Amino acid sequence: MKNTAALRTWLDDMKLEHPLVIAGPCSAETEEQVLKIAHELKDSDVNYYRAGIWKPRTRPGNFEGVGALGLGWLKKVKEETGMKTCTEVANAAHCKLALENDVDLLWIGARTAVSPFIMQEIADALQGTDKIVLVKNPINPDLSLWLGGIERLYTAGIKNLGAIHRGFSTYEKTKYRNVPEWQIAIEFQNRFPDLPLICDPSHITGNREMIFDVSQAALDLNFDGLMIETHWDPDNAWSDAAQQVTPTKLKQIMEDLKIKKTTETAPEYRESLENLRAQINVVDEQLIQLLAKRMQVADKIGELKKEKNVAVLQSRRWNEILGNMVLEGSSKGLSEEFVLKMFKAIHQESINHQEKIING
Repeated sequence: MKNTAALRTWLDDMKLEHPLVIAGPCSAETEEQVLKIAHELKDSDVNYYRAGIWKPRTRPGNFEGVGALGLGWLKKVKEETGMKTCTEVANAAHCKLALENDVDLLWIGARTAVSPFIMQEIADALQGTDKIVLVKNPINPDLSLWLGGIERLYTAGIKNLGAIHRGFSTYEKTKYRNVPEWQIAIEFQNRFPDLPLICDPSHITGNREMIFDVSQAALDLNFDGLMIETHWDPDNAWSDAAQQVTPTKLKQIMEDLKIKKTTETAPEYRESLENLRAQINVVDEQLIQLLAKRMQVADKIGELKKEKNVAVLQSRRWNEILGNMVLEGSSKGLSEEFVLKMFKAIHQESINHQEKIING
Protein backbone atom coordinates (compact mmCIF):
# COMPACT_ATOMS: atom_id res chain seq x y z
CA MET A 1 0.00 0.00 0.00
CA LYS A 2 1.36 3.39 -1.03
CA ASN A 3 0.27 6.78 0.15
CA THR A 4 -1.93 8.56 -2.38
CA ALA A 5 -4.44 11.40 -2.20
CA ALA A 6 -7.14 8.85 -3.08
CA LEU A 7 -6.93 7.48 0.46
CA ARG A 8 -8.67 10.66 1.65
CA THR A 9 -11.48 10.57 -0.88
CA TRP A 10 -14.18 9.28 1.47
CA LEU A 11 -13.38 11.98 4.02
CA ASP A 12 -12.90 14.80 1.51
CA ASP A 13 -16.23 13.94 -0.13
CA MET A 14 -17.98 14.77 3.15
CA LYS A 15 -16.87 18.42 2.74
CA LEU A 16 -16.80 18.98 6.49
CA GLU A 17 -16.14 22.41 7.99
CA HIS A 18 -14.76 20.78 11.15
CA PRO A 19 -12.89 17.57 12.03
CA LEU A 20 -14.82 14.32 11.69
CA VAL A 21 -16.71 13.51 14.91
CA ILE A 22 -17.79 10.01 15.94
CA ALA A 23 -19.75 9.87 19.20
CA GLY A 24 -22.16 7.72 21.15
CA PRO A 25 -22.16 5.28 24.06
CA CYS A 26 -19.39 2.83 24.78
CA SER A 27 -22.05 0.11 24.82
CA ALA A 28 -25.57 -0.13 23.45
CA GLU A 29 -27.48 -1.04 26.63
CA THR A 30 -31.17 -0.68 25.79
CA GLU A 31 -33.15 0.58 22.82
CA GLU A 32 -34.33 3.54 24.89
CA GLN A 33 -30.76 4.48 25.86
CA VAL A 34 -29.45 4.24 22.29
CA LEU A 35 -32.26 6.35 20.83
CA LYS A 36 -32.24 8.94 23.63
CA ILE A 37 -28.54 9.67 23.16
CA ALA A 38 -28.91 9.73 19.37
CA HIS A 39 -31.68 12.31 19.50
CA GLU A 40 -29.60 14.50 21.83
CA LEU A 41 -26.70 14.36 19.36
CA LYS A 42 -28.81 14.77 16.23
CA ASP A 43 -28.28 18.52 15.74
CA SER A 44 -24.62 18.63 16.74
CA ASP A 45 -21.27 18.29 14.95
CA VAL A 46 -21.46 14.49 15.26
CA ASN A 47 -21.09 12.82 11.84
CA TYR A 48 -21.36 9.16 12.89
CA TYR A 49 -23.24 7.68 15.81
CA ARG A 50 -21.25 4.92 17.50
CA ALA A 51 -22.42 2.19 19.87
CA GLY A 52 -20.62 -0.97 20.94
CA ILE A 53 -22.73 -4.03 20.13
CA TRP A 54 -20.11 -6.68 20.91
CA LYS A 55 -17.77 -5.72 23.75
CA PRO A 56 -14.46 -7.58 24.14
CA ARG A 57 -13.82 -7.58 27.89
CA THR A 58 -10.55 -8.36 29.61
CA ARG A 59 -12.18 -10.76 32.06
CA PRO A 60 -15.26 -13.00 31.70
CA GLY A 61 -18.38 -12.10 33.61
CA ASN A 62 -18.38 -8.41 32.68
CA PHE A 63 -21.00 -7.00 30.32
CA GLU A 64 -20.02 -8.18 26.84
CA GLY A 65 -22.63 -6.32 24.80
CA VAL A 66 -26.20 -6.98 23.74
CA GLY A 67 -25.09 -8.62 20.50
CA ALA A 68 -26.96 -8.61 17.20
CA LEU A 69 -30.11 -7.30 18.92
CA GLY A 70 -28.46 -3.87 19.09
CA LEU A 71 -28.07 -3.67 15.32
CA GLY A 72 -31.82 -3.17 15.08
CA TRP A 73 -31.52 -0.24 17.45
CA LEU A 74 -28.88 1.35 15.22
CA LYS A 75 -31.27 0.96 12.29
CA LYS A 76 -33.86 2.92 14.27
CA VAL A 77 -31.27 5.62 14.98
CA LYS A 78 -30.78 6.07 11.25
CA GLU A 79 -34.52 6.06 10.57
CA GLU A 80 -35.42 8.54 13.32
CA THR A 81 -32.47 10.93 13.20
CA GLY A 82 -30.86 10.48 9.79
CA MET A 83 -27.49 9.98 11.47
CA LYS A 84 -25.03 7.50 10.00
CA THR A 85 -24.07 4.66 12.32
CA CYS A 86 -20.98 2.67 13.27
CA THR A 87 -19.92 -0.17 15.53
CA GLU A 88 -16.94 -2.37 16.34
CA VAL A 89 -16.47 -5.73 14.63
CA ALA A 90 -14.12 -8.39 15.97
CA ASN A 91 -14.59 -11.34 13.64
CA ALA A 92 -16.06 -12.40 10.29
CA ALA A 93 -19.50 -13.15 11.79
CA HIS A 94 -19.75 -9.63 13.19
CA CYS A 95 -18.85 -8.22 9.78
CA LYS A 96 -21.57 -10.23 8.05
CA LEU A 97 -24.24 -9.06 10.50
CA ALA A 98 -23.10 -5.42 10.38
CA LEU A 99 -23.22 -5.39 6.57
CA GLU A 100 -26.65 -7.05 6.52
CA ASN A 101 -27.93 -4.32 8.86
CA ASP A 102 -26.43 -1.50 6.77
CA VAL A 103 -24.05 -0.12 9.40
CA ASP A 104 -22.23 2.73 7.65
CA LEU A 105 -18.82 2.55 9.31
CA LEU A 106 -17.03 -0.34 10.99
CA TRP A 107 -14.04 -0.15 13.26
CA ILE A 108 -11.69 -2.90 14.36
CA GLY A 109 -10.60 -2.74 17.98
CA ALA A 110 -7.15 -2.85 19.55
CA ARG A 111 -7.47 -6.44 20.78
CA THR A 112 -8.41 -7.61 17.29
CA ALA A 113 -5.83 -5.51 15.44
CA VAL A 114 -3.06 -7.31 17.31
CA SER A 115 -3.78 -10.60 15.47
CA PRO A 116 -2.81 -10.88 11.76
CA PHE A 117 -4.90 -14.07 11.53
CA ILE A 118 -8.11 -12.36 12.65
CA MET A 119 -7.35 -9.27 10.57
CA GLN A 120 -7.07 -11.49 7.49
CA GLU A 121 -10.40 -13.18 8.29
CA ILE A 122 -12.05 -9.77 8.60
CA ALA A 123 -10.43 -8.58 5.37
CA ASP A 124 -11.82 -11.65 3.59
CA ALA A 125 -15.29 -11.08 5.09
CA LEU A 126 -15.33 -7.42 4.03
CA GLN A 127 -13.68 -7.93 0.64
CA GLY A 128 -14.65 -5.18 -1.80
CA THR A 129 -17.07 -3.41 0.56
CA ASP A 130 -17.68 0.30 0.07
CA LYS A 131 -18.25 0.79 3.79
CA ILE A 132 -15.73 2.86 5.74
CA VAL A 133 -13.42 0.66 7.83
CA LEU A 134 -11.20 2.10 10.55
CA VAL A 135 -8.49 0.19 12.41
CA LYS A 136 -7.54 1.03 15.98
CA ASN A 137 -3.90 0.72 16.93
CA PRO A 138 -2.96 -2.64 18.50
CA ILE A 139 -2.69 -2.67 22.29
CA ASN A 140 1.11 -2.85 22.04
CA PRO A 141 3.14 -0.01 20.47
CA ASP A 142 3.94 -1.67 17.16
CA LEU A 143 3.51 0.59 14.14
CA SER A 144 4.27 -2.18 11.64
CA LEU A 145 1.52 -4.36 13.12
CA TRP A 146 -0.95 -1.47 12.92
CA LEU A 147 -0.08 -0.68 9.31
CA GLY A 148 -0.02 -4.39 8.43
CA GLY A 149 -3.65 -4.78 9.48
CA ILE A 150 -4.67 -1.82 7.35
CA GLU A 151 -2.72 -3.21 4.39
CA ARG A 152 -4.58 -6.52 4.65
CA LEU A 153 -7.87 -4.63 4.25
CA TYR A 154 -6.48 -2.58 1.37
CA THR A 155 -5.31 -5.73 -0.39
CA ALA A 156 -8.85 -7.09 -0.06
CA GLY A 157 -10.11 -4.20 -2.18
CA ILE A 158 -11.40 -2.05 0.70
CA LYS A 159 -10.63 1.51 -0.32
CA ASN A 160 -12.45 3.59 2.32
CA LEU A 161 -9.91 3.11 5.09
CA GLY A 162 -8.64 5.01 8.09
CA ALA A 163 -7.02 4.56 11.48
CA ILE A 164 -7.93 5.30 15.08
CA HIS A 165 -5.27 6.17 17.65
CA ARG A 166 -6.49 5.00 21.08
CA GLY A 167 -3.21 4.76 22.96
CA PHE A 168 -1.12 1.78 24.08
CA SER A 169 -1.19 -0.48 27.10
CA THR A 170 1.65 -0.31 29.60
CA TYR A 171 2.47 -2.09 32.84
CA GLU A 172 3.53 1.21 34.36
CA LYS A 173 1.04 3.40 36.20
CA THR A 174 0.48 6.71 34.40
CA LYS A 175 -2.22 9.36 34.34
CA TYR A 176 -3.53 7.76 31.13
CA ARG A 177 -5.55 4.60 30.77
CA ASN A 178 -3.59 3.95 27.56
CA VAL A 179 -0.41 5.95 27.01
CA PRO A 180 -0.77 8.04 23.81
CA GLU A 181 2.83 7.59 22.58
CA TRP A 182 2.25 10.53 20.23
CA GLN A 183 5.50 9.85 18.39
CA ILE A 184 4.00 6.64 16.97
CA ALA A 185 0.99 8.53 15.63
CA ILE A 186 3.33 11.14 14.17
CA GLU A 187 5.36 8.43 12.43
CA PHE A 188 2.07 6.98 11.12
CA GLN A 189 1.26 10.39 9.60
CA ASN A 190 4.74 10.68 8.13
CA ARG A 191 4.36 7.37 6.31
CA PHE A 192 0.73 7.82 5.24
CA PRO A 193 -0.11 11.54 5.41
CA ASP A 194 -3.27 11.07 3.33
CA LEU A 195 -4.74 8.15 5.30
CA PRO A 196 -7.35 9.64 7.68
CA LEU A 197 -6.29 9.41 11.32
CA ILE A 198 -8.83 9.73 14.12
CA CYS A 199 -8.06 10.16 17.83
CA ASP A 200 -9.98 8.29 20.56
CA PRO A 201 -9.38 10.44 23.68
CA SER A 202 -11.88 8.39 25.69
CA HIS A 203 -9.70 5.28 25.63
CA ILE A 204 -6.44 7.20 25.89
CA THR A 205 -7.52 8.98 29.07
CA GLY A 206 -10.04 6.69 30.75
CA ASN A 207 -11.12 9.92 32.44
CA ARG A 208 -13.74 12.32 31.14
CA GLU A 209 -11.97 15.29 32.75
CA MET A 210 -8.96 14.82 30.44
CA ILE A 211 -10.83 14.37 27.16
CA PHE A 212 -10.72 18.02 26.11
CA ASP A 213 -6.95 18.36 26.58
CA VAL A 214 -6.14 15.17 24.66
CA SER A 215 -8.61 16.13 21.91
CA GLN A 216 -6.92 19.51 21.54
CA ALA A 217 -3.49 17.88 21.46
CA ALA A 218 -4.67 15.58 18.66
CA LEU A 219 -6.05 18.46 16.60
CA ASP A 220 -2.80 20.37 17.13
CA LEU A 221 -1.07 17.35 15.56
CA ASN A 222 -3.37 17.55 12.51
CA PHE A 223 -5.54 14.54 13.31
CA ASP A 224 -8.58 14.32 11.04
CA GLY A 225 -11.19 13.69 13.71
CA LEU A 226 -12.23 12.46 17.13
CA MET A 227 -14.13 9.48 18.53
CA ILE A 228 -15.62 10.38 21.91
CA GLU A 229 -17.81 8.12 24.04
CA THR A 230 -21.05 9.85 25.03
CA HIS A 231 -23.82 8.72 27.40
CA TRP A 232 -26.85 10.51 28.79
CA ASP A 233 -26.05 9.11 32.27
CA PRO A 234 -22.29 8.35 32.23
CA ASP A 235 -21.93 7.47 35.90
CA ASN A 236 -24.39 4.61 35.50
CA ALA A 237 -23.12 3.33 32.15
CA TRP A 238 -22.76 -0.45 31.90
CA SER A 239 -19.16 -0.16 30.71
CA ASP A 240 -16.34 2.41 30.86
CA ALA A 241 -18.40 4.86 32.92
CA ALA A 242 -15.46 7.07 33.92
CA GLN A 243 -14.51 8.01 30.36
CA GLN A 244 -17.90 8.95 28.94
CA VAL A 245 -19.31 12.48 28.71
CA THR A 246 -22.88 13.71 28.41
CA PRO A 247 -24.16 15.00 25.06
CA THR A 248 -24.22 18.51 26.57
CA LYS A 249 -20.57 18.22 27.60
CA LEU A 250 -19.62 16.86 24.17
CA LYS A 251 -21.21 19.85 22.45
CA GLN A 252 -19.29 22.19 24.78
CA ILE A 253 -16.04 20.39 23.98
CA MET A 254 -16.73 20.81 20.26
CA GLU A 255 -17.31 24.54 20.77
CA ASP A 256 -14.17 25.04 22.86
CA LEU A 257 -11.74 23.12 20.66
CA LYS A 258 -9.51 25.31 18.51
CA ILE A 259 -8.64 24.25 14.98
CA LYS A 260 -5.13 25.37 14.13
CA LYS A 261 -4.02 26.36 10.65
CA THR A 262 -1.73 23.84 8.97
CA THR A 263 0.65 26.63 7.94
CA GLU A 264 1.06 30.39 7.65
CA THR A 265 2.46 32.20 4.62
CA ALA A 266 3.14 35.62 6.18
CA PRO A 267 6.86 36.50 5.70
CA GLU A 268 7.38 37.54 9.34
CA TYR A 269 6.01 34.20 10.53
CA ARG A 270 8.21 32.21 8.15
CA GLU A 271 11.28 34.21 9.16
CA SER A 272 10.64 33.76 12.90
CA LEU A 273 9.92 30.05 12.45
CA GLU A 274 13.14 29.45 10.50
CA ASN A 275 15.12 31.31 13.15
CA LEU A 276 13.65 29.19 15.95
CA ARG A 277 14.20 25.99 13.98
CA ALA A 278 17.84 26.96 13.46
CA GLN A 279 18.15 27.36 17.24
CA ILE A 280 16.66 23.88 17.74
CA ASN A 281 19.16 22.43 15.26
CA VAL A 282 22.03 23.88 17.28
CA VAL A 283 20.65 22.52 20.57
CA ASP A 284 20.02 19.10 19.01
CA GLU A 285 23.65 18.90 17.88
CA GLN A 286 24.75 19.79 21.41
CA LEU A 287 22.49 17.07 22.82
CA ILE A 288 24.10 14.44 20.58
CA GLN A 289 27.56 15.59 21.61
CA LEU A 290 26.63 15.45 25.30
CA LEU A 291 25.11 11.98 24.95
CA ALA A 292 28.26 10.79 23.17
CA LYS A 293 30.38 12.12 26.05
CA ARG A 294 28.10 10.36 28.54
CA MET A 295 28.58 7.05 26.72
CA GLN A 296 32.35 7.56 26.73
CA VAL A 297 32.14 7.76 30.52
CA ALA A 298 29.93 4.66 30.53
CA ASP A 299 32.62 2.86 28.51
CA LYS A 300 35.22 3.71 31.17
CA ILE A 301 32.85 2.42 33.88
CA GLY A 302 32.46 -0.79 31.86
CA GLU A 303 36.24 -1.22 31.68
CA LEU A 304 36.53 -0.70 35.44
CA LYS A 305 33.74 -3.20 36.17
CA LYS A 306 35.34 -5.73 33.86
CA GLU A 307 38.67 -5.37 35.63
CA LYS A 308 37.08 -5.84 39.07
CA ASN A 309 34.48 -8.43 37.95
CA VAL A 310 31.50 -6.26 39.01
CA ALA A 311 27.95 -6.65 37.69
CA VAL A 312 26.78 -4.13 35.10
CA LEU A 313 23.41 -3.26 36.66
CA GLN A 314 23.58 -1.31 39.93
CA SER A 315 19.93 -0.87 40.92
CA ARG A 316 20.46 1.42 43.89
CA ARG A 317 22.58 3.83 41.85
CA TRP A 318 20.07 3.76 38.98
CA ASN A 319 17.07 4.53 41.24
CA GLU A 320 19.04 7.37 42.81
CA ILE A 321 19.79 8.91 39.40
CA LEU A 322 16.20 8.52 38.27
CA GLY A 323 14.76 10.18 41.38
CA ASN A 324 17.19 13.10 41.16
CA MET A 325 16.55 13.65 37.47
CA VAL A 326 12.77 13.64 37.88
CA LEU A 327 13.08 16.37 40.52
CA GLU A 328 15.58 18.32 38.44
CA GLY A 329 13.42 17.98 35.33
CA SER A 330 10.32 19.15 37.20
CA SER A 331 12.15 22.28 38.33
CA LYS A 332 12.94 23.01 34.66
CA GLY A 333 9.38 22.51 33.44
CA LEU A 334 9.83 18.96 32.12
CA SER A 335 7.13 16.37 32.78
CA GLU A 336 7.90 13.32 34.88
CA GLU A 337 6.73 11.09 32.03
CA PHE A 338 9.22 12.64 29.62
CA VAL A 339 12.14 12.53 32.04
CA LEU A 340 11.48 8.89 32.89
CA LYS A 341 11.34 7.86 29.23
CA MET A 342 14.45 9.81 28.32
CA PHE A 343 16.62 8.53 31.15
CA LYS A 344 15.42 4.95 30.79
CA ALA A 345 16.58 5.09 27.16
CA ILE A 346 19.90 6.65 28.18
CA HIS A 347 20.36 4.05 30.91
CA GLN A 348 19.68 1.19 28.51
CA GLU A 349 22.23 2.55 26.05
CA SER A 350 24.78 2.83 28.88
CA ILE A 351 24.13 -0.80 29.84
CA ASN A 352 24.57 -1.85 26.21
CA HIS A 353 27.93 -0.07 26.07
CA GLN A 354 29.14 -1.63 29.31
CA GLU A 355 27.99 -5.15 28.36
CA LYS A 356 29.77 -4.85 25.02
CA ILE A 357 33.01 -4.06 26.83
CA ILE A 358 32.61 -6.73 29.51
CA ASN A 359 31.66 -9.44 27.01
CA GLY A 360 33.99 -8.32 24.26
